[in-house]
Amino acid sequence: MEISDHAYTSTTYDKVNPVEFTYKMSANEIEDFVKLRVSNKYLFSGRRNTSMWAWRAILKHMGLQHKMTHCQASKKWENMKKRYKGLKNPPDGVKVFPEAWPYFSLMDGAMEGRLEGNAPILKACPSNGIFPPVSKPKRRKISTVMSSPADSLAGGPEIEVSLNGDEDEEEAAAEDVDSIMQEMEHGRDMIDSERQVMEREKQVMEREKQVMERERLVLQRERAALDREVAALDRDRASLDRERATLEREKAVMERERAVVEKERDAASRERMALEREKVRLERLSAPKERTEEVTEDGGEAKDSGVTDRKEQFLNLFEKLIENF
Repeated sequence: MEISDHAYTSTTYDKVNPVEFTYKMSANEIEDFVKLRVSNKYLFSGRRNTSMWAWRAILKHMGLQHKMTHCQASKKWENMKKRYKGLKNPPDGVKVFPEAWPYFSLMDGAMEGRLEGNAPILKACPSNGIFPPVSKPKRRKISTVMSSPADSLAGGPEIEVSLNGDEDEEEAAAEDVDSIMQEMEHGRDMIDSERQVMEREKQVMEREKQVMERERLVLQRERAALDREVAALDRDRASLDRERATLEREKAVMERERAVVEKERDAASRERMALEREKVRLERLSAPKERTEEVTEDGGEAKDSGVTDRKEQFLNLFEKLIENF
């Protein structure tokens, strides 16, 4: 078999994760995205992890924290800046058409500072469990083996070249690891603080439960006292009812007795009037007799005066009897 003189190349790759899904933003979302990035540029101070927290704050404000990672947001912004710069300052001899890109005017306003203050000012702070985990990009190993027919026959050495991934991806992966560790620490602190808060709330609830139990016992004692007072009032009311009934009966008896006394008084008045009339009549009758007796003898006068005295005594006694009634 004849072996060709030209060299051949074989390339092998390590196994890597599938390409992550990239969310495609709408035109309105891209406009908000650019305005938020320009208005909150103070968050991108260049310190460690500040870019990550800033992009996460922007994604959370837009409601995209479950659809994009901070790495994808940062990459999206860099791509838009790169395309804008290419259209704004094209190489010599290259004709470009900026109006063909719908976001050229938006990026021009952002780069020129005209969009500052057109979006809310956000506050970036670590959060736990809000953003999806970011997968750490694996290093891609490329093995290139170049050999000639003579080397392959002679068993000569092979040349192997290993290439790492992009430096940006490695730095992002390192930042992701640090951020994950910080999130774990922050989450642990939050869990401890929540546990302490729950313990305090539990103690407060126990104290409130004890207070409520004491109040319940006090209310029960007060209710028992009120029940006793109600029973005493019922007994007093029953006693008053009995006394009222007795008074009513006594009043009825007194009314009957008063009616009887009135009747007797009326009868006594009638009898007194009758006696008065009888007295007047007797006086009228006694007057002629006295004139007649003056002519008679002295013996007859003494007899008549005795009879008159007895009549007067009788009338006096009768008047006293009427007054007693």
